[in-house]
Amino acid sequence: MTTPVELKEVRVSMMNVVHDLALLVARDEGFFRDEGLDVEIVSTPGTAQVNADHQALQTQIFDRTMEALYNTGAVDQYRMCEWGVMKRTVEAADAGQRPAKIVALGAAMSKFAIVTSPDSSIVEPEQLANTEIAVTIFNGSHFTTLKMLEGFLRKDEIKVTNFGTMPQRLEAVRRGELAACTFNEPWISVAQKQGFRIIMESHSTRSEAAGEEMDGPTLAANFQAQAKAAVMIQADPSKYAHYLTDETGGILEPDELQTWRFLYAAPTPYTRERFQRTYDWMQSYPELITGGVTYEGIVDNRAWE
Repeated sequence: MTTPVELKEVRVSMMNVVHDLALLVARDEGFFRDEGLDVEIVSTPGTAQVNADHQALQTQIFDRTMEALYNTGAVDQYRMCEWGVMKRTVEAADAGQRPAKIVALGAAMSKFAIVTSPDSSIVEPEQLANTEIAVTIFNGSHFTTLKMLEGFLRKDEIKVTNFGTMPQRLEAVRRGELAACTFNEPWISVAQKQGFRIIMESHSTRSEAAGEEMDGPTLAANFQAQAKAAVMIQADPSKYAHYLTDETGGILEPDELQTWRFLYAAPTPYTRERFQRTYDWMQSYPELITGGVTYEGIVDNRAWE
């Protein structure tokens, strides 16, 4: 008689599917169990979900659902764009929040696109000077919009506004209430299907953050499972398209999702060079992050030790 293997229980959060697809695939394909983990994925509202509320738009980031769950101990690990994770790990202590460390560069390289209406006079990035673009403040759409437009505009010409869920942004641009907005998938594909104009697009790499309760071997097992999932996604992205299109509430069918935008890879250590480049860039915008932190104080690559 085979003795059942006891799995280690792990609680992680997820928000928009495109950023967390490797988690879902690792769970559903059994890769976490293969690595000895029983992973509970706690879903939190994100702006890509058709019925999402506005909690992700709160200006005080630690009041948002995902951050609040981590702060109360409901989850021990989360991932966001690397700029968002940097901000939260750097500012948690001063805000009286539960501390976390950056423990990896994550599996997802999520595409974002700046979109205008089909009949807009805006056809190139330079025409977005001093024009408000709808984003989720201090999240991937915000940071990636700044990154994209820096190649075309002065920093003082780049304007963003913290506005609505992605379905609401789409309708606001359609009605002419907003000139442009930034989407991730599946809403880039929705916009394309409905004839909206894509001005430019780029990617936003995830980082992984975790509390001290997540030891190195547990993180290593987690990342190994996500690495296997990334291989599966890249080999057959259409197999997993439904995870994203479900967020649209039937607006987009799986075969309409532009899966060529999928880009997933194995999590890797968060290097000193990566930290310094990212932190220095964020400090070039005074409102993005506070100063005075070090690589040693923020990063812990214990999964590779």
